[in-house]
Amino acid sequence: MAAAAAAAAVGGPQQSQPELPAPGLALDKAATAAHLKAALSRPDNRAGAEELQALLERVLSAERPLAAAAGGEEAAAAAGGGGGPGAAEEEALEWCKCLLAGGGGYDEFCAAVRAYDPAALCGLVWTANFVAYRCRTCGISPCMSLCAECFHQGDHTGHDFNMFRSQAGGACDCGDSNVMRESGFCKRHQIKSSSNIPCVPKDLLMMSEFVLPRFIFCLIQYLRDGYNEPAADVSSEKDLNKVLQLLEPQISFLEDLTKMGGAMRSVLTQVLTNQQNYKDLTSGPGENACAKKSHEKYLIALKSSGLTYPEDKLVYGIQEPSAGTSTLAVQGFAGATGTLGQVDSSDEEDQDGSQGLGKRKRVKLSSGTKDQSIMDVLKHKSFLEELLFWTIKYEFPQKMVTFLLNMLPDQEYKVAFTKTFVQHYAFIMKTLKKSHESDTMSNRIVHISVQLFSNEELARQVTEECQLLDIMVTVLLYMMESCLIKSELQDEENSLHVVVNCGEALLKNNTYWPLVSDFINILSHQSVAKRFLEDHGLLVTWMNFVSFFQGMNLNKRELNEHVEFESQTYYAAFAAELEACAQPMWGLLSHCKIRETQEYTRNVVRYCLEALQDWFDAINFVDEPAPNQVTFHLPLHRYYAMFLSKAVKCQELDLDSVLPDQEMLMKLMIHPLQIQASLAEIHSNMWVRNGLQIKGQAMTYVQSHFCNSMIDPDIYLLQVCASRLDPDYFISSVFERFKVVDLLTMASQHQNTVLDAEHERSMLEGALTFLVILLSLRLHLGMSDDEILRAEMVAQLCMNDRTHSSLLDLIPENPNPKSGIIPGSYSFESVLSAVADFKAPVFEPGGSMQQGMYTPKAEVWDQEFDPVMVILRTVYRRDVQSAMDRYTAFLKQSGKFPGNPWPPYKKRSSLHPSYKGLMRLLHCKTLHIVLFTLLYKILMDHQNLSEHVLCMVLYLIELGLENSTEDESDEETSVGGPERCHDSWFPGSNLVSNMRHFINYVRVRVPETAPEVKRDSPASTSSDNLGSLQNSGTAQVFSLVAERRKKFQEIINRSNSEANQVVRPKTSSKWSAPGSAPQLTTAILEIKESILSLLIKLHHKLSGKQNSYYPPWLDDIEILIQPEIPKYSHGDGITAVERILLKAALQSRMNKRIIEEICRKVTPPVPPKKITAAEKKTLDKEERRQKARERQQKLLAEFASRQKSFMETAMDVDSPENDIPMEITTAEPQVSEAVYDCVICGQSGPSSEDRPTGLVVLLQASSVLGQCRDNVEPKKLPITEEEQIFPWDTCAAVHDVRLSLLQRYFKDSSCLLAVSIGWEGGVYVQTCGHTLHIDCHKSYMESLRNDQVLQGFSVDKGEFTCPLCRQFANSVLPCYPGSNVENNLWQRPSNKSMQDLIKEVEELQGRPGAFPSETNLSKEMESVMKDIKNTTQKKYRDYSKTPGSPDNDFLFMYSVARTNLELELIHRGGNLCSGGASTAGKRSCLNQLFHVLALHMRLYSIDSEYNPWKKLTQLVEDMNSQLGNDEQPEVPILYHDVTSLLLIQILMMPQPLHKEHFTCIVKVLFTLLYTQALAALSVKCSEEDRSAWKHTGALKKNTCDAEKSYEVLLSFIINELSKGKLYHEEGTQECVMISPIAWSPESMEKYLQDFCLPFLRITSLLQHHLFGEDLPSCQEEEEFSVLASCLGLLPAFYQTEHPFISASCLEWPVPPFDIITQWCFEIKSFTERHAEQGKALLIQESKWKLPHLLQLPENYNTIFQYYHRKTCSVCTKVPKDPAVCLVCGTFVCLKGLCCKQQSYCECVLHSQNCGAGTGIFLLINASVIIIIRGHRFCLWGSVYLDAHGEEDRDLRRGKPLYICKERYKVLEQQWISHTFDHINKRWGPHYNGL
Repeated sequence: MAAAAAAAAVGGPQQSQPELPAPGLALDKAATAAHLKAALSRPDNRAGAEELQALLERVLSAERPLAAAAGGEEAAAAAGGGGGPGAAEEEALEWCKCLLAGGGGYDEFCAAVRAYDPAALCGLVWTANFVAYRCRTCGISPCMSLCAECFHQGDHTGHDFNMFRSQAGGACDCGDSNVMRESGFCKRHQIKSSSNIPCVPKDLLMMSEFVLPRFIFCLIQYLRDGYNEPAADVSSEKDLNKVLQLLEPQISFLEDLTKMGGAMRSVLTQVLTNQQNYKDLTSGPGENACAKKSHEKYLIALKSSGLTYPEDKLVYGIQEPSAGTSTLAVQGFAGATGTLGQVDSSDEEDQDGSQGLGKRKRVKLSSGTKDQSIMDVLKHKSFLEELLFWTIKYEFPQKMVTFLLNMLPDQEYKVAFTKTFVQHYAFIMKTLKKSHESDTMSNRIVHISVQLFSNEELARQVTEECQLLDIMVTVLLYMMESCLIKSELQDEENSLHVVVNCGEALLKNNTYWPLVSDFINILSHQSVAKRFLEDHGLLVTWMNFVSFFQGMNLNKRELNEHVEFESQTYYAAFAAELEACAQPMWGLLSHCKIRETQEYTRNVVRYCLEALQDWFDAINFVDEPAPNQVTFHLPLHRYYAMFLSKAVKCQELDLDSVLPDQEMLMKLMIHPLQIQASLAEIHSNMWVRNGLQIKGQAMTYVQSHFCNSMIDPDIYLLQVCASRLDPDYFISSVFERFKVVDLLTMASQHQNTVLDAEHERSMLEGALTFLVILLSLRLHLGMSDDEILRAEMVAQLCMNDRTHSSLLDLIPENPNPKSGIIPGSYSFESVLSAVADFKAPVFEPGGSMQQGMYTPKAEVWDQEFDPVMVILRTVYRRDVQSAMDRYTAFLKQSGKFPGNPWPPYKKRSSLHPSYKGLMRLLHCKTLHIVLFTLLYKILMDHQNLSEHVLCMVLYLIELGLENSTEDESDEETSVGGPERCHDSWFPGSNLVSNMRHFINYVRVRVPETAPEVKRDSPASTSSDNLGSLQNSGTAQVFSLVAERRKKFQEIINRSNSEANQVVRPKTSSKWSAPGSAPQLTTAILEIKESILSLLIKLHHKLSGKQNSYYPPWLDDIEILIQPEIPKYSHGDGITAVERILLKAALQSRMNKRIIEEICRKVTPPVPPKKITAAEKKTLDKEERRQKARERQQKLLAEFASRQKSFMETAMDVDSPENDIPMEITTAEPQVSEAVYDCVICGQSGPSSEDRPTGLVVLLQASSVLGQCRDNVEPKKLPITEEEQIFPWDTCAAVHDVRLSLLQRYFKDSSCLLAVSIGWEGGVYVQTCGHTLHIDCHKSYMESLRNDQVLQGFSVDKGEFTCPLCRQFANSVLPCYPGSNVENNLWQRPSNKSMQDLIKEVEELQGRPGAFPSETNLSKEMESVMKDIKNTTQKKYRDYSKTPGSPDNDFLFMYSVARTNLELELIHRGGNLCSGGASTAGKRSCLNQLFHVLALHMRLYSIDSEYNPWKKLTQLVEDMNSQLGNDEQPEVPILYHDVTSLLLIQILMMPQPLHKEHFTCIVKVLFTLLYTQALAALSVKCSEEDRSAWKHTGALKKNTCDAEKSYEVLLSFIINELSKGKLYHEEGTQECVMISPIAWSPESMEKYLQDFCLPFLRITSLLQHHLFGEDLPSCQEEEEFSVLASCLGLLPAFYQTEHPFISASCLEWPVPPFDIITQWCFEIKSFTERHAEQGKALLIQESKWKLPHLLQLPENYNTIFQYYHRKTCSVCTKVPKDPAVCLVCGTFVCLKGLCCKQQSYCECVLHSQNCGAGTGIFLLINASVIIIIRGHRFCLWGSVYLDAHGEEDRDLRRGKPLYICKERYKVLEQQWISHTFDHINKRWGPHYNGL
């Protein structure tokens, strides 16, 4: 590729110089250049150098006026710089090229330089939307990418790669071993040793070294002059773009230089980085005024950017000096350390006052002046630095970016450029913040930075030499400081904490994204991350940065009315925490994996805790969180939690050494706990007035991309706190946060001051669920990574079957790509195959496309289903239900459990030793009291308790038993029974012993209305109670709140001598108004239960039987000795209770004894066993729901099966079995008149003249028939330039050619009777089989028209859906009164002779067909005919030469019948071997269609002179009389299409038709067909064969059945035809058209049969529809004979022993030899003049194969690579959305406005031309198929699936795709059967815009 050509392509100047005044000048240039080069080559080249400088000064400054015009003076700019700036520019560039080449040709120079290119790197730079590849197997950096060429040239088989569309642009890394492994390099870039490349000769590039500095300086001056500081108005951006457009050629010239390879790049590097050059050329006040002015503009630009130029030891003042003044007004400062305030004020965005706050609290950085210099000082020492400065100023123009990146393969340049980039980093941030186009700019920045920072070596170097980390952290901090607001969390008035404002554009538009992404990128390098983790100053700064996000986006619960405006800022907040806090955290964590990194963790944890302490102080937090507030953003807590987890898991740190004191832990747990309680509140609809967005937050918090950076660390932190804090304190805190303390009372009624009654139950469930999760979850407490992955996967698969990609998406992985689980990595696949089975995609013929799914293996349901994990990971609550339903189904199916199971109990893996304390929660009195209370309440049927609560309570008890301490059994002997419990509820804290402890009395506070109060009648007791109330305030053991506060102050004093303990619900909370507590009174309840006795009674209650529990060990003592307790247990509540009792008995002998005792006592259960209302309310609610659900499912299933069977009868596409004929085809002989049901009014009755019934039909134009070809193999889709598809062998093309040939030589009206049309654009009629009254239909259409609902169809075009089966339709076909099938007319065998029948037929046809009188029926017949005509386009209807002639209509009408018969034949597979009433027969409407067509055709009577029937059945006396006329002759009868003749004859007869007449017509036509076959055969064979046959046949002519012997007939035909010139035209060579084989009798017989078969098939089908006879089934070999006998062509006595001969079917109406002579005579007279055409017309191709779509390649990539870059043939551009037609392979632009014709876009236009309104297109960039049907379109789906059976719409995943043959078959089937409209549901109008 010559560089000049490239320049031309980019729009650069071309080699020829059109603008130059005279050609002499060019020579002159070349001569000058050569002279200068020679001068410079001398040893003493000073003179040459000066001369060159002068020349360059002159040439290049020719542009100067233009530059000034472009930028400075507006007037000049408006005038376009006074005419021709272009010429001067061209001129300058030409000079440069000549000078570089040193007198030679520029092209040769380019080629010469390119020869010295050591191309070890590809370095191809691309912009957005380019298709590139990424291979994870070969990549070292996660950002590695390859261009398509390098990718396909390398070997990546079996690698984990994908194709992607570049978002921001990128560069190819092939050849760069820092970024990818060398094994993946392509053939071109496998490292060459530098020795092969010869040294660059000095003189080749010598001129370049002199010319380029000037050229680049000139460019820089241009940029300086063109720049004007954007004012408030945006118009200045346009000016910038104008300048850039003018500079296009120059930058392109530079870009071309970079493409010349390594030699030229190193020269450019020298020029760009040489500081001396820069100094000499830009040294400011030089000799000319121009340069001086330019330097001033540069200084002003620097200054206005808030930057100083340290060289001059100046810091500019705040006031702007006017741009015009030449001496700058400056204030001198001693040093470069201006105060911060000044710098800020020059930042435009900081001017509004509301953000002054951020300024006050500036964060102190680790060293005094570093901050200042990072932010505000820029000093340019080389061209490169100033070029980058202007690139940033002009907001990264694409051209400049590409030029700067193209240079990167030069190593020296790469380092220099990276340093320059880092130096400008702060400036980039400032420009980005101000930019209006921040999105584009972000992409361009990342385009550059990702190339620089992905390289570990480079990143390390810049970190060490340029303080990269300091710069990045500082810049991020500065950026966020511009949008801080005061935090309102906790203490609104006095809070000192500031947070980012999520509503600011900076956060909302993700403007910070490029900087954060760079930061994450460099932290992925170990060497850089280590520096970060070692630098205390940086860590402090970073924690400050993170604390800006702590507590952002605070939600306050709306208590009164609904919030007016739902803010959507929450997504910005979640994105910001994930990107700016969590991802850097994961990056750092990935480097803390081994013991040696302990120190890093200690550092992070230390500064994290300090930051947290500061935060608590800033928000004035003591111990109670503010009510009704929640923030989901606690990044500091999460940093702390994740580093703790890492420390214990990977670094073996002692947990206690990094934990703070108890008080800090108490504070730490509050906010995460607040979030968990708020989640429960949100799900209980307590936040409903805050709008939908709060639900959105709750969902995002647990969503798969966020959960492991949000909820998981929160729960882990709570687990850590729980394991270290006092358990009673923790448990009581939980219930208080969840606001359910008041509910936990023994009393049946209570009052809750903080919660409405309707929320109590769900909040209690929430609190218990939280405790279960807290105690069961082991994600950070000792599970290995593989176990975690497995648990996550099982949870997701249990909710629903998943596709591979959705699983990858749903499984949380560390967001940092370098961490352990990479999607598609080994462990993912191996775990997946261990837990799931792959269900390949299934295809229901009428159903939706399914994808390949993974479903859990049976043993996973059996052993691993973990409801806790499912609850933790569900975004929607319904998923939990779905998982339980699937689990239930599994248990039923596998016979493990018949009923409704409870969530299974799963034994947990053991805890890591550091977290053992967590289990103390299960062994604390507070929890036991709660469990006891809840069990009691459930047993007593108190309100608001659900089965779910019971389930959780039992789960917690079981967990406690599993995790009890071992020493219990010894202590039980020493304790003297129940005496010890006088001081409190329970004696100890061990659950095992507390379970058996009986509680006799409980004192409760209840509202005065409660039933308990009435019971306390003895006055003495109540007065006692009141007396003891005084000290109950202090001596209360179980008031949760008091408990918690007391523990908090560490005053724990348990020595109270209160015998019966009192449960007192909290009356007032800190925030409730003082007077709001209701009137409470105290009651003492007699309980006399222990947990064990409650459990046994529960068992009775659940089973509904008295004494249902019997201890199993009484029968089988083995159970206790060798307990086989499974790790995993299925069952319901009853089994759960039994399991717990067994475990309790196992753990202590005492418990065993007590259980036996309780069972012996057989106490009647406390609640009487009549079913009370309360019981109905609680326990049965679930069952009732379940029953309702089952009932509903049963109904649905029944409905579905009904619907299914209905669908099968009504619209099934391919299931010939289960024939349930619709009313239409019923054929009982006794039925005199057909009865129809109207699906609208429901009445049934016959169709009558005045109230006709009609069939619901869909009329559509079809070109499927036209797509048949004569070869079986379908054509392949072209995937190279060579392959092409030509349409001239299609059925439609062949028929077109034949018709136009006939029309050339014969009379038009006769031609239109000799053929059929409708191969393209034929009208196909199909019905669902339902009928309706036509007047009902009209009113139905009226109601549809008034219906405002948006339908998928257009009522104005007559479209509707069948009212019964909802199938799409657009017309109604009237049913002809009378019997459906003409049974009675052909039951009697007829004995008339052939001759009589022929006469009858002729007479019947001669009768004029009068149109019936004006009845409703006839009107409808007319209107449906109009519909049929309008269905297809005019060009498919009008073939006559005289427009509008009646012959046209005649031809169109019988062709409609032909089209429908031919299509039905294709639906049956192209033959009638299968017989029977096929699927199409089930709902065929041909009978009704025939009536309509016949009625209309009889209006056009054929002149009896021209009626072909005469020619077939009568001899003409004088043959020559016909030829005398001058006009064109009639079409010879042997050229007629016999099938068309058949349809004409039948449709011309009055309906209904007699069977005998039908048979007669068929017999007569068969003689003609057979003669045609013989004639065609005679033309096909060679001269010798002909003479041989002529001879043999002549010998047999006088035998008895001569007229039934093909040899005789053939010889006669040969004889007759040879009179003309038919055989004489050419030499024998070309006659052998088929093959040179000799014809054997067998092969001739086969040829004749094949010639006649298509006619017999169509005729049999017609007979089947007209007379309702079934078609016999047969083998393919005998199809001919079976059909012939079925049609009555074969005599009944015909014997089938000897080989079947087709001629035996002949029955001649007149002597055969006479009529054949007559027929041949017509041809003879034609061939006299046109022998060639005569022969072509005789040979009719009748063997069409079934139509097929194009054959697609196995791999999608082959299609994509060829078509996505292919240019459109119409507009020669590469389309944005390319598509290809799957019927004919045409390449089209989807939605392309370039190819629009009369408001039709190209796809729509093509669908009309190719498929008569039906188009099937493959969208290349999306791999999806789109169907266009008339004015609607739908997305069909994809026929290419990846290795996991999934579609990849829009190629988002970019994995390799392979053809799915089944899907493609389904598509083809729908195309052939015309069922797109019925099967695909989602249609929309395309308004011709596709």
